[in-house]
Amino acid sequence: MTTYEETTPRWRTTIILSTSLQQNHDTNRMLSMQQHRIRLSDSVESGAFIFPLSGVAFLLVDPQDLPERFEESGLTERIKTFVEVHRNSFLLFYAPFNGERELEILSVIQHRFFGSNLRILPVRNNVDIVRGMLTIAKATSKPYVDSILNRMALARAQIVESSPVWEMLKDLISSHTSV
Repeated sequence: MTTYEETTPRWRTTIILSTSLQQNHDTNRMLSMQQHRIRLSDSVESGAFIFPLSGVAFLLVDPQDLPERFEESGLTERIKTFVEVHRNSFLLFYAPFNGERELEILSVIQHRFFGSNLRILPVRNNVDIVRGMLTIAKATSKPYVDSILNRMALARAQIVESSPVWEMLKDLISSHTSV
């Protein structure tokens, strides 16, 4: 008996990576092993993963790479520029453990970008990074968005159809028309 995963084709897409992620970064290797088309670019923000077919972009931030005084790192300016360029932007906050410094940096970023279109995704390892990016990119890609919208509409119709409130309204309407 074949499973669902065996009958559905594996999803592949094009990903633009900053050249800073080219060497010695496991996420690049993991994405390549899954046969995604990887394109490297010097013109994108350092630490960026861009999914052009899905319209989403991710910026990887590792607090360990920042100087001791976070304010001097220029990270908020980098994030601000990233958010201005990319409409659907996500910050991959890489923190294998939640120390006091990591939580402080995360809090500063959340307060600074509250109300913007930046979404923050805390990740603990490279598997989380790849899984999170691919899940979001796949869910926002055109054929899958249409499929998800169709399934949601079908589910909504089934819920409304079997709703006791809907039955009550039908009864009220039929009783008023028969009078």
